[in-house]
Amino acid sequence: MPSIIKTLKVVADPNRLRILLLLKGEELSVAELQEILGMGQSTISTHLSQLKQAGLVEDRRTGKSNLYRPAPTGSNLLDEILADAQKEIAEAGADQAAMRRVLKKRQDKMRAFFDSVAGRLGRDYVPGKSWKSMAEALLRLMPPLTIADLGAGEGSFALLLSQRAVRVIAVDNSARMIEVGREQAARHGVKNVEYRLGDVEEVPIGAGEVDLVFFSQSLHHALHPERALAEAARILGDSGRIVVLDLLKHRFEEAREMYADEWLGFSEAELEAMLENAGFANVETAVVDKELETPQFQTLLAVADKKK
Repeated sequence: MPSIIKTLKVVADPNRLRILLLLKGEELSVAELQEILGMGQSTISTHLSQLKQAGLVEDRRTGKSNLYRPAPTGSNLLDEILADAQKEIAEAGADQAAMRRVLKKRQDKMRAFFDSVAGRLGRDYVPGKSWKSMAEALLRLMPPLTIADLGAGEGSFALLLSQRAVRVIAVDNSARMIEVGREQAARHGVKNVEYRLGDVEEVPIGAGEVDLVFFSQSLHHALHPERALAEAARILGDSGRIVVLDLLKHRFEEAREMYADEWLGFSEAELEAMLENAGFANVETAVVDKELETPQFQTLLAVADKKK
């Protein structure tokens, strides 16, 4: 059994308590703890070494990494300390949310498979195989819905969705974009897409009018993204869902001038928090693409349900 004095001395550090709270829920590697806590590798390793010396954690080898977990102590002291720490440490809730994202990445073997496909698709010719054909196939699985495409631009995405939708309401704040969208729809004989001039922070759609809201590379143009997401929650019905495709947070400042970007993308944590604050639950996020050309923009996907 670890020394009580040594235990109390080691857990007096708030960051070591944060690590113990995380390890209580899941075995984690140094790299995963770095991502969750935002600390350097040497700092994490030092904390783990001290916890290990005190007999509070142990590790096991798996592949090229060591996974850390709480060591059996034969005492309830640490459990009591951690129960109080969970309430007192301000970062505890955010740490748990970050850990869920890290675990999802670790477990998502299917994502790794599609990443490998993405590396080949488009570069190596395979007869009849393309992203368009895959998108068309997946569209056939979508039930008939009323969909809002917010920040729709000229409406190309809205036209794609219209194939399976009951109705698509495409909203954009550019009168010229709306005009082009209407011309495209008329040219292709599409009658279930309605173009409305309006701002994503004051959407010209009634409360509960739609089943699904899309933001496709438009949220980073909003002055107040939180308000745009709150508007999305307002116009969704009780079983409504939201899909956000946007840029992962980056440092390419030129995007503000080149593309009229208001925000340089969003981190997974930021987007998840904004969605939850706007009235959404069951938020799932993932980085689904990375461009090869500099500045190597990455695409962030978020899907969530309207809270009931």
